[in-house]
Amino acid sequence: MISVNKRIGSASAIVALGLLAAACGSSATKASTSTTVAGVATTVAATATTGGGATASTSVGTTAATTGSTDTTTASTSAGTAGTATTTAGTTGAASGVTTTGISDAECAANKAVGKITYLSSFDFSASASIIDVVTAKEKGYFDKMCLDVDLKPSFSTANYPLVAAGQAQFSSAGSYTEILNYSKDGAAFVALVDYGKAPIEALITKDGGATELAQLKGKTIGVKGDLPPSIVAMLANAGLKRGTDYKEVLVDGFDPQAQLKLPIDALPVYKSNEPGQLDRAGVKYNLFDPAKTNTPGSFGLIYTSKDYAAAHPTVVTDFTRAALKGMEDTIADPAVSVAFSIKLINAAGNTNFLTQAGETYRITQEIGVVKASTPSGEPVGEIDPAVFDKEYSIYVADGVWPKGAPADTHSYLPGVVKSVYGTDGKVIWPAS
Repeated sequence: MISVNKRIGSASAIVALGLLAAACGSSATKASTSTTVAGVATTVAATATTGGGATASTSVGTTAATTGSTDTTTASTSAGTAGTATTTAGTTGAASGVTTTGISDAECAANKAVGKITYLSSFDFSASASIIDVVTAKEKGYFDKMCLDVDLKPSFSTANYPLVAAGQAQFSSAGSYTEILNYSKDGAAFVALVDYGKAPIEALITKDGGATELAQLKGKTIGVKGDLPPSIVAMLANAGLKRGTDYKEVLVDGFDPQAQLKLPIDALPVYKSNEPGQLDRAGVKYNLFDPAKTNTPGSFGLIYTSKDYAAAHPTVVTDFTRAALKGMEDTIADPAVSVAFSIKLINAAGNTNFLTQAGETYRITQEIGVVKASTPSGEPVGEIDPAVFDKEYSIYVADGVWPKGAPADTHSYLPGVVKSVYGTDGKVIWPAS
């Protein structure tokens, strides 16, 4: 069993968002509303919540969890399904102009005044957190209810940052907080509004009969699709395996895990909500190592905008977030309906990634499980926890995720926007009719 003691312990941090407060606090709202961007000028103290455990893995066949993996097939954990409403820095759902009776005329006018809003997805219209919620909100008319004219476009995460920075799109989905930091350069500044997953969604698999302990990968070859996910680099480092020294990386083509496991490689990074489902349905056995089981930090399913847009259009930012969270609330309650919405848009866009209803159902089922399990009890789903991001950054720096030098941690987030749209009943504040 690999020691995970260096992962264990409080990651509490006090994060003052002075820079973001200055930017957002200076914005001029339209149509004379009294709203400020929810969550600015907040000070948050929190402890990251990730599980501990061993890194040993055993062969699996269908959906059985392995040692070193998170059992995400069960989405029944009670933590995180809803949170108590917490007031942040003078902003509440009611103060924003939206109550259970409707949206105020002033806020509606301010939202309409911005015109067309473009949202770019991070991977087609897949049933992923930060995509399926937005799709559901669009299909159910939630953006219209908030007086927002939103156009959804399928895209890919890393292609979206320059478009959002240039104002060609206003909102997008990020793979992780680390990804946002990686693209916060050359003057581009972003702010995360929502973070659904407060644990890594990635995992590392080996062939049936292959390594069952991470230490056994020393001197072995890992197949990589583009780049090795940061959470995998950190998990391997925690097992004593240094990137660039203790294992080799080779590029692999395509997205077929069955074909990739037949290559002369010893391990393959995957998403827990994707490739394991494909292998399970094909009856292919494998060993799975889950970073979350080693207390490796991470995040997934973020919604972000540019810092400038958040400052200029506070009601739009809050109400786009509100509608998306309402979409996630519905998705958690009835995933099948939301998956049907995703499949509809996937097919309308040509389904160039060959996504299936079975695959997308598996995807959102697993992600809902991780979202619930990683959301602290009493907190609303999607709320930004600066301590989670702080731990992600500091551990990744220490574990050599950025061998050429880490980007600056620009604290690219707005905590409190999510909390501001929840009521005391633990549900999104939403007009009753």
